[in-house]
Amino acid sequence: MVIIILEHGVDLIYAFWGAVLHGAIPSILPFLSEKLSPEIYRQSLSALIEITSPAAFITYPAFVGEVQQAAGGTSSPSAILTNAQVGRQTSFSSQSWPGLERDPDEIVLLQHSSGTTGLKKGVALSHRSVFNQLESYAAALNLNNDDIVVSWLPLYHDMGLIAGFLLPILSGLHLVLMSPFDWVKAPQKLFQAITQYQATLTWIPNFAYNFCAKKIRSQYLEGVDLSSLRAVTNCSETIHWRSHQIFLERFEPYGLNPTALAASYAMAENVFAVTQGGGGHRPMSVDEIDARDFRTKGIARPSTMGDTIKWVSSGTPLENVEIRILDENLQDMPERHVGEIVLRSNCTLSEYFKRPSITQKAFLDGWYRTGDIGYLADGEVYVTGRKKELIIVGGKNIYPQDLERLANDVPGVHPGRVVAFGVYNENIGTEEIVLIAESETTDTAQKRRIATQIRQKINQGTDTAVRYVRVVKPKWLIKTSSGKIARGANRQKYLDTRD
Repeated sequence: MVIIILEHGVDLIYAFWGAVLHGAIPSILPFLSEKLSPEIYRQSLSALIEITSPAAFITYPAFVGEVQQAAGGTSSPSAILTNAQVGRQTSFSSQSWPGLERDPDEIVLLQHSSGTTGLKKGVALSHRSVFNQLESYAAALNLNNDDIVVSWLPLYHDMGLIAGFLLPILSGLHLVLMSPFDWVKAPQKLFQAITQYQATLTWIPNFAYNFCAKKIRSQYLEGVDLSSLRAVTNCSETIHWRSHQIFLERFEPYGLNPTALAASYAMAENVFAVTQGGGGHRPMSVDEIDARDFRTKGIARPSTMGDTIKWVSSGTPLENVEIRILDENLQDMPERHVGEIVLRSNCTLSEYFKRPSITQKAFLDGWYRTGDIGYLADGEVYVTGRKKELIIVGGKNIYPQDLERLANDVPGVHPGRVVAFGVYNENIGTEEIVLIAESETTDTAQKRRIATQIRQKINQGTDTAVRYVRVVKPKWLIKTSSGKIARGANRQKYLDTRD
């Protein structure tokens, strides 16, 4: 296995394909940027090295010291190659490439989960699984030789690596790649590239719909023409109806066709896509349901009266994917009943790399347990939350337990009486983090100081920030019958009592 730590660019592309052709297993990790804590990054990298025992690293000469420091405490030293040493080969010779002779069921690449301080899990994918995914996803997209893909997504994320890189390249399509850092600084560049190259396909997470609609000034959209797009696919976060509406209202005057709005339920464990909907050939469905029945009974009953929720469909399963909804007893649930989503396909992961116990727990009689919750209606999949209780901010997975652990160390916080969760902010199109901590103090000024210290502790200990911290009196938090903090119930209590 070869870990590649390079910035988004040509060197990264050559390193990835070079590793594949050589017969090695490439795994692309994020490059240490100013947004990441060096200490946390180093700890995570060191733990990853200990588990995976990589044969080599490919990075920059200036980053060799970071890699050596991260690998310093491990028992199996790895070769550290730099982009200057590896070089580029721009043409194929007649020589035999070991990677082209691999067995279809051998692992071809690893995708690592994105987290805060938790150990990343290496999703090991075989050659066969990747090609099965690409074939079925191409069919779902009605891919054709005239399609042109524009992507700004990072290659260490499954959406960027599979949809925005491997799919177009291995399908022989024209691909335009942009740097995610350039996109964040100037999101209008995506639309300018779509206009210049007359792109037909692109993928963006839900938060980017809001980000683009609200951050791009009209002066930067002069001459932009989005009429060539036939699918703008929303995935990687829970999909929100309002985000699609904001995006459409902002960019329809620039030629965006409403039928181009699309959605996908995707995960690295299935290589990428599980479902696909919208994009013209398969109109995007919106399911308006009774909010009370949904929250209290876990039933998605269609309704347009009173308090309702609009869920955007993630589409129908790919032709090689089967989906079931299970209750807490792992029994199948009827249509429109909310439960855990499980899937079976010919492109699921081979294993969580060198972590057999976690791999075993992830499957139930050949069905992969996604940890997500949702329901089926008229053959379409609606994803409504995460049983795993992950918080997703701007497409990044955040483990609430990590935040709670840090908050528990703050003086004045009642040990074990902390809960963190995400609350969706419609204005920015992604979740914000809320943390509630109990304290014995009744002094308002002291509560403010504790809240400030919690924010500082989390900012220093993770790569994220908490939007809201509330310090409450003892016994405010709700516990389950087994004595555990009831995350969902406390989230609802917060929503019911916030100003």
